[in-house]
Amino acid sequence: MTNTNSSTTREFIADTLALVLFFTLAGALNERFIVGMSWEEVLRARLIGAPLMVLTARPYGIWRSWLMARFAGDGRVSQGLWDSLALLLFQVPIYVSIIWTSGARGGELLLGALGAVAYMFLLGRPYGMFLDWVRALFSLPPGGQKPMSPGG
Repeated sequence: MTNTNSSTTREFIADTLALVLFFTLAGALNERFIVGMSWEEVLRARLIGAPLMVLTARPYGIWRSWLMARFAGDGRVSQGLWDSLALLLFQVPIYVSIIWTSGARGGELLLGALGAVAYMFLLGRPYGMFLDWVRALFSLPPGGQKPMSPGG
């Protein structure tokens, strides 16, 4: 039982570290150079986003592993497509709910959602590869290993 707890803790830490590192950098670059926010605004946005990333990192890691194991093939195109879909399907609804709660309506909400779809789709595979690399640093298997039993 200790081994299972140790593995669960390592999975939580690896998934959380990967998400926080990757999307703090990606978010900051987007906010500063695409959106045009000041560095102070970027810092505030990243500090607000960090707790949410901590809360969603492990559930996303579980979701991604499940999708990759069941649907992604071994080829690069399949891996890239399912990594992108995993990130898009999980993160876009969260992002849209955040900007809606923050007051975005109508066209703002639509543009925010479309931007998030494009951003998550483009970052899906790079993030998936980074997540697998971080998991390897914690002696964990990459996400999406095929189930061992035929029933999956």
